[in-house]
Amino acid sequence: MTRSSSGFVAGLTAAALAGIGYLAYQASANVPQRPGTERLSSSTPVTTSRVPRDIRHPNALPAGSGAGRRVVYSLEDDRVWLVGADNRARRSFGVTPGTVDPAPGSYLVTSRSISITGTDGIPIEHVVRFTGVEGVAIGFSAAVDGSAPQADPEVRTGGIRETRPDGRAMWEFAMTGEKVVVIR
Repeated sequence: MTRSSSGFVAGLTAAALAGIGYLAYQASANVPQRPGTERLSSSTPVTTSRVPRDIRHPNALPAGSGAGRRVVYSLEDDRVWLVGADNRARRSFGVTPGTVDPAPGSYLVTSRSISITGTDGIPIEHVVRFTGVEGVAIGFSAAVDGSAPQADPEVRTGGIRETRPDGRAMWEFAMTGEKVVVIR
């Protein structure tokens, strides 16, 4: 009886390891070679030059910012729009950028952290990362103390700071894999 039960346990262990190996392979097959650098290919083109703005409604979602559910980040306006699947902005807010900007284009949210310390030493929360530039992670976050300090130009930071309420809204909207469109 001991022999048969140990063989049974060994068989179950081998089957479990094979299953785990298969799932690990499937997960790795869907991960970009260098996380944070993969851009989203899309049938809806995104304008990489300055997109036209509605001068009567400066907070309106800019034309040429893609289609479908997405986060839109304007480098020149320091503004973010959370856009629903119906192409209507659900929320828009100003942000304070870091010293390193992402290139205009489409990205995917690659990782999230509920709370960490920023590269500037300030505790931050609701971190939503979508790319990296020369080793600097680029993403949205809110300072736990509510501050939005101007970035030190001598320090390379990719944190795009939001208010705490805007950070919570971003956290609830932008799950891993969500589209982020960066425009000029």
